[in-house]
Amino acid sequence: MDEKNECQIPDSNPPGDEIRDLLSRARTIAVVGLSDRADRDSYMVARYLKDRGYTIIPVNPGKKEILGEPCYPDLSSIPVKVDIVDIFRAVDAIPGIVEEAIKIGAGAVWMQLGLAHNESARRAREAGLTVVQSRCIKAEHAKLFG
Repeated sequence: MDEKNECQIPDSNPPGDEIRDLLSRARTIAVVGLSDRADRDSYMVARYLKDRGYTIIPVNPGKKEILGEPCYPDLSSIPVKVDIVDIFRAVDAIPGIVEEAIKIGAGAVWMQLGLAHNESARRAREAGLTVVQSRCIKAEHAKLFG
């Protein structure tokens, strides 16, 4: 596997109280790479979050609607403020997604379990975004809020 596609070990993650605060404040979560297949992790995570009151915004250029919500081809097309950008894409897509998250003024970037890109994380932190790497937002939410 070349370095461009290699998942890295996260250089850092916020402590539990900061993750709790982030998940408490957030209302809108853009799920990049959300699948319409119920057996996919992205779908199960998004459904869980939607069932807990979050507004889910699917980002998938190949779909019109997922979970009853309109899909957008990219983050820049979303017409509302995004609190968290939850990434379910290959590692090599992370730098572009993070740059777009910075551009739209998202509050946080969350790289799902198994995904980490330290340079992109550094860029996001420098731009003022909270960054979580290689953690499942569903599992973290369940652990913190039951």
